[in-house]
Amino acid sequence: MHYVYVLATDEMERKIYIGYTDDLQQRINGHNSNDTDYTSGHEWYLVYYESYKNEEDAKEREKQLKQDGRSKYWLKQRIEESLDDITK
Repeated sequence: MHYVYVLATDEMERKIYIGYTDDLQQRINGHNSNDTDYTSGHEWYLVYYESYKNEEDAKEREKQLKQDGRSKYWLKQRIEESLDDITK
């Protein structure tokens, strides 16, 4: 399986990261162990993911969410409660 995922921090200035992987747990662990420059220095929580059987479908969805502001907006609306639950 291939996954598009959304990570978020619990900080006051919440940061959101959208990514793609074929091993979700390993990738989250990598973000939290500072293996990537962009996400280093923060604790990240998985708030949403989509699974795809086809790698190209997952890559296309990640690209859509990162580049299309409207798609990202609707996703944030969809997961608003999950984002709020991080700080509770």
